[in-house]
Amino acid sequence: MPELPPPTVGEVEIVVVHPPRLAPLGGDAVFSAVQIGPDTLKSETRLDEALKSTPGVSLFRRTGSGAANPTTQGLSLRAIAPSGAGRALVTLDGVPQNDPFGGWVIWSGLPPEGLDGASIVRGAGAGPYGAGALTGVVALQERGSGGGLAALDASAGARASYRVAISGGLPGLLVTAAASRTNGYYAVRGPRQGAADQRLDTKDASVAVRAQHRIGDVQVALRLQAFRVQQGAGLVGARSVSTGEALSVSLAQPASEGVGGWRLQGWARGSNLRNSSVAVAANRASMTPANDQYDTPALGYGLNGAWQGRVDDLAWEVGADVRLTDGVDKEKFRFLNGAFTRDRQAGGKALVAGAYLEAAYDQGPWLASAGVRLDRSRAYAALRDERDIATGVLTLNQRSPDRTDTTPTGRVGLRYAVSEALFLRGAAYVGFRPPTLNELHRPFRVGNDITEANAALKPETLQGIEAGLGGEGAFRWSANVFLNRLSDPITNVTIGRGPGTFPAAGFIPAGGTLRQRQNAGEINAWGVEAETSGDVGSAASWRAAMAYTDAEVRGGPRARQLDGLRPAQTPKWTLTGGLEVRPAATISLSGDLRYESARWEDDLNTRRLSPGVQLDLRASWALRQDAEVYVAAENLLDAKLEVGETADGVESFAAQRTVRIGFSLRR
Repeated sequence: MPELPPPTVGEVEIVVVHPPRLAPLGGDAVFSAVQIGPDTLKSETRLDEALKSTPGVSLFRRTGSGAANPTTQGLSLRAIAPSGAGRALVTLDGVPQNDPFGGWVIWSGLPPEGLDGASIVRGAGAGPYGAGALTGVVALQERGSGGGLAALDASAGARASYRVAISGGLPGLLVTAAASRTNGYYAVRGPRQGAADQRLDTKDASVAVRAQHRIGDVQVALRLQAFRVQQGAGLVGARSVSTGEALSVSLAQPASEGVGGWRLQGWARGSNLRNSSVAVAANRASMTPANDQYDTPALGYGLNGAWQGRVDDLAWEVGADVRLTDGVDKEKFRFLNGAFTRDRQAGGKALVAGAYLEAAYDQGPWLASAGVRLDRSRAYAALRDERDIATGVLTLNQRSPDRTDTTPTGRVGLRYAVSEALFLRGAAYVGFRPPTLNELHRPFRVGNDITEANAALKPETLQGIEAGLGGEGAFRWSANVFLNRLSDPITNVTIGRGPGTFPAAGFIPAGGTLRQRQNAGEINAWGVEAETSGDVGSAASWRAAMAYTDAEVRGGPRARQLDGLRPAQTPKWTLTGGLEVRPAATISLSGDLRYESARWEDDLNTRRLSPGVQLDLRASWALRQDAEVYVAAENLLDAKLEVGETADGVESFAAQRTVRIGFSLRR
């Protein structure tokens, strides 16, 4: 086939300056690690949708960030028990990206155009990753700067959907900005839809600037970020506005070649959330304001450092980190006679500090990795005050005792290369996740369902072992089997049903459910993961993957009713596949298929979300090697993908078929 003309870059050599990073020790290959490259990022406009191509990546309620409420955008790895807060740690060049109040990730603030790729490590990530890496870690790498325009994507699609994103700069300066909007879709469709339902519309914008300079052998980078996301919740009167800013300073003196050197980072992350919800009448013909979360200021800040070295075939890293969070939820509730009658302030502070030692030994066909870590976490200064708005009288003054926990964790793995085409590996690990301020202190309402907070929550811990094999020859393949135990999982446990009045929560209407976050016993899970991919000359490439997870709850003394049930939002099967065909030098046709088996919406396994299949197609015409125009169809078959179900049986669904056209440039 004829070659495309190269991009015009002039005669000046392009210098690309990457963020300050230490070289990886190389030990992640003993674990279940997956790399997400630029090609995958290029095909999706939202990062969470791109990550979903990896089996075991779980988005809460099957809903991506284009429609999901900010409080449910947490990411989990392996379908052990996904949650709105997420059970995986997300970092960008070492800096945590999880929200300081709720632990979720605002994916709109991380446009794919600004990234080089992502490393996904499934299984508890102790060692350098630390608190929050309970089911694994997603380590994002920001792209290098230099050479002017590096990435551009502009598209328009169905339901008045528009998006533009750009990334580029000069050596030492990178600017990434993105904005999108859509009129959205109706989540509740068909005969159950009523006047209370409206579209899940979204409007978001983000900008990030990284300035970098070398002082002698030390690389110094300053990164600033800001974002704003406005979303409708699908019901009249229910909306959210999420805003945030982040600052990080990184200093590093990496070895001139390979492992070695040091890195020091300081960061601060502020966020705020305004979120209103409504109670819906049984016939969905009307709704009543339920609460108005008018202010949720939160601040997280931290410091981390690492020092690397190598002695012959042994590479090591020693480090420490500390994270502090401080936040409060301010909201109005108890709507009576046309007005809110109560005001609530609930929040507190949390601190987690730890130190670790990680090492990797690479000798011929053998690769070994081990790490140990010790963390001290503390939740303190808890408050929950509720007042009568009209009189100012305090109706609830709750001060929970401080809680301190010490958690040792670690991981170890071994890999043996039988030949160039076959390897064997095994690993064991322990990880933990402390509860977020949101889980500790903020009650919330979705429709007629209320979930109470619990300031007595303790950290979740996960213990696991796994084994795998794989190889690379005519095609690439790998397979893993794992056995995990999640102890003290933070679970929304049903404790009452409406109609009725309950302490603290107040009145629960008919069809509503009262739950409370509790450390509910343990979850035992085993599963199998397999992936394969290959090329058919230069004309086509393909991939296929599967994940199976069998998970069961043991509720313990606090939740015996959960014994033997499956964790909420946990599918057994996930199958993905992709095919790209290049019939000519300038034309590419690709398709992605994802199947997910049924999952339960609730802890009692009474609300079943049906299995679903989604097919996405994309056709592109290359204008040159780095630029193309494209047409993409998401959910081409217009499948009804169920994402939620209320106690009275009202189903909600993901987006219908969405077609968009656009222009993309990647250098």
